[in-house]
Amino acid sequence: MPGENVIKIVRRGFFVFFKRLVFLLLLAVIPLAVAYAIILGSPEILYDPIIFPLLTLGASGYYLFVWLFFFFNFIDYYLNVFALTNERIIDIKQEGFFARTISEQRLSRVQDVTSEVDGLFPTIFKYGNILVQTAGEQEQVYFKDIAHPDEIRDLVIKVAESRRHGQKEPDKDQ
Repeated sequence: MPGENVIKIVRRGFFVFFKRLVFLLLLAVIPLAVAYAIILGSPEILYDPIIFPLLTLGASGYYLFVWLFFFFNFIDYYLNVFALTNERIIDIKQEGFFARTISEQRLSRVQDVTSEVDGLFPTIFKYGNILVQTAGEQEQVYFKDIAHPDEIRDLVIKVAESRRHGQKEPDKDQ
């Protein structure tokens, strides 16, 4: 929109993606452990003209699915975005590879902003959820696993207040 400035773009906290990455690395180690067990148990399988190609094909298919799972998680992490402008809150949710939902709420409709950090890891790594109560059709906007939710909550409140009072928007660095 003309005259609209982006103040902040926020993604999920990196630790959320990192947890999934560790899980994927554990999945990637499983075939190596199976191969090691086969080599120790019966190394003659490696010379069998039928079993060895089948094992190779199975491991390749397995790694293809692990890679696809990683790619899906990265796309989900990178393309789920929360944008705050001087006029609106925009929520972009990637739902699978080929589906995206974009919703927006005007800052003039914001009634309440709540941040919640629940648990040990969210407290340590500073990520949590933000709930924005509005007076629109969609009464609640929910952002899950956002990095630094308290700072984002304060910024949304500050921008919404300045929008309601017709003041200049806060600096983009905040």
